[in-house]
Amino acid sequence: MRLSWVELRDFRNHRETRLEVPPGVSAVVGDNGQGKTNLLEGVYYLFSLESPRASADLPLIRAGASSAFVRGEVETGTGRVLVEVEVRPSGANRVQVNRSPVRRKRDVRQKVRAVFFMPDDIAVVQGEPDERRRLMDAVVVSLWPARDAGRRAYDKALRQRNRLLKDWEGGGTPAGMAAWDAELVEAGAALTRDRARAVERIREAASDAFAELSGGDRLDVAYRPSVEPSADPEDLDALAARFRERLAARREDELVRRTTLVGPHRDELDLAVRTLAARSFASHGEALVGALCLRLAQARAVRDEVGEPPVLFLDDPFSGLDPVRRRRLAGTVSGLGQVLLSVPDAGQVPAGARTFRVEEGRVAAA
Repeated sequence: MRLSWVELRDFRNHRETRLEVPPGVSAVVGDNGQGKTNLLEGVYYLFSLESPRASADLPLIRAGASSAFVRGEVETGTGRVLVEVEVRPSGANRVQVNRSPVRRKRDVRQKVRAVFFMPDDIAVVQGEPDERRRLMDAVVVSLWPARDAGRRAYDKALRQRNRLLKDWEGGGTPAGMAAWDAELVEAGAALTRDRARAVERIREAASDAFAELSGGDRLDVAYRPSVEPSADPEDLDALAARFRERLAARREDELVRRTTLVGPHRDELDLAVRTLAARSFASHGEALVGALCLRLAQARAVRDEVGEPPVLFLDDPFSGLDPVRRRRLAGTVSGLGQVLLSVPDAGQVPAGARTFRVEEGRVAAA
């Protein structure tokens, strides 16, 4: 899978940018605040229809512009895919694939694949469990784009169930709880299975990448679900039965605390280096390498799933790494398919990479 060219118009500080993207590794060089991360973000938006940095689209539109435009062409094993997006400040964006309108993100994500790493991903290792749950869900969606509907179904059931618990005035069980229990169990069992599958896909690859970059130490990755399957994790009926048992056992506690205490929103992803929890004991460098290796493993899992590597975006990947790890990472990225990375100075550009310089939202080949 390879991006051939991309155009950004009124995206962040890029008034009008067009880039012919070569195969292999391309490095975007620029001082802080010049727009190199904005460029990677805009190109990634073409693949995902969402930003890795912002939860809303309004900040993506250049000040003074009414909307932003991103368009580009991706070469895949099944043919060329032209994606065109008008990013609007409110309401639905206008998206076309090969000149035909599409309404769902999955319609784009099933055709083109990408993985994005940024320094803030260190929160996956050092931050709260919610960061690790987001990582697991990102892997699920990158592997099986249609499964995003399952996570949204679970989130809806969880919100409704928590609202019932919050508004409950005492006496018996809140009205309507049984219906939302059923929704929660059905969606939650499927989400638990999907996360288990996703973690199994990245576990070994993340550990191998960590050993390669760190010089021997391995990253232990283990999924710890709120509802442990009693037998085969692929058996949704058994998992749902186990889920219902756990809900019944915690019912009184939930009524006291007015919130749902069982389900995938309580899952954890255990990460350890030298048998010690990475969140508490990993150094800054180890945590950054761990976060990076989880994304590299995600990219390899996508490659294995679809038969070709996704486009890999690495925003400032060498920041915070010692010289030895920088050299190892530079050697690793050359074999990962098409890679777009950003660096603050030319001294960090990997050997053989095509270089582009960004200054005040303008891009030129270096």
